[in-house]
Amino acid sequence: MSGHLKTLTRYLIETRQAHGEHASGDLNGLINAVTTAMKIIANQVNKGALVGALGNQNGDAANLQSEAQKKLDLMSNNAMISETEWVGHLAALASQEMADFMPIPSKYKRGKYLLVFDPLDGSSNIDVNLTVGSIFSVLRAPPHKGTATIEDFLQPGTQQICAGFALYGPATMLVMTSGHGVDGFTLDRDIGAFMLTHPQMKIPEDTREFAINASNSRFWEPPVSRYVEECLQGTPGPRGKDFNMRWIASMVAETFRILTRGGVVMYPTEPNAPGQSGRLSLMHEANPIAFIIEQAGGRATTGHLRVMDIKPESLQQRIPLILGSKNEVERIERYHREHEQGLDREFTSPLFNVRSLFSGG
Repeated sequence: MSGHLKTLTRYLIETRQAHGEHASGDLNGLINAVTTAMKIIANQVNKGALVGALGNQNGDAANLQSEAQKKLDLMSNNAMISETEWVGHLAALASQEMADFMPIPSKYKRGKYLLVFDPLDGSSNIDVNLTVGSIFSVLRAPPHKGTATIEDFLQPGTQQICAGFALYGPATMLVMTSGHGVDGFTLDRDIGAFMLTHPQMKIPEDTREFAINASNSRFWEPPVSRYVEECLQGTPGPRGKDFNMRWIASMVAETFRILTRGGVVMYPTEPNAPGQSGRLSLMHEANPIAFIIEQAGGRATTGHLRVMDIKPESLQQRIPLILGSKNEVERIERYHREHEQGLDREFTSPLFNVRSLFSGG
């Protein structure tokens, strides 16, 4: 069934030949190692309880993101490390499941790249059998000969060499970019290879769909509340059209939906998050997803700043993230500017006040 489709291996070789130094053999080798780890993770996700992958790792103990760490979080993290540390293409790696980065052990060859990854995005969905995924980002290691340092990692998203994510759903998919557009691959389990099934994915500039966690509406900034209310007013409202709302609580699933049919996903500023302005990790999640979204013709912003222009302050820095169809994201950015300049009306919404649709009053 896949005989007429291009394998990931062939795709990587042809991309290298077409773009020379921008797609080196070392990078291809690293991507192959990452995708091997993704196949292992896909197998673990698929088998679930059969391999003891369900449930929390240590009771109710929280991870770095103040969330319960799942058994599959740790299994996925171990798979990603074990498949990439030995291949000779990395100087160091950094996982969202680890407090610090990990230099490549001295027994292995030191390479010229840095790997940043979230081994299992959306892991709160695991026990209810919903879609989860993995996210990765590749940076070039600075050309010093010593052991990697934290400063090596703190590069803005514009410096990414490659980024991608795997989607473990009804089919296992890989979506990636190396700066030449976005391509999607489907895992053919019969032959164990990713096949190019979604070449040059493009995000529609307009949409009638948005995704946001409405339970946090009391924390939203006025520009976000304004945008959501206008969408909910539908055809009679200022937007003049009806919108649908979706929420999966899985960044990779939300992103894939946007890549295939457009939309907007909002993880806005949350003043209730101690010491952080947002929910998503800048380096492990926001930067690689933003790279993909922009390469597919969309936009990714905090509401105030382009995501990939932000200079990271730490590996675990978290930010708000709004991404998706270009025209809708630009509208949300405009609402933020108007609010900052005092040009919008004082925003009070009957949908979000006491005894409102979303407050449960």
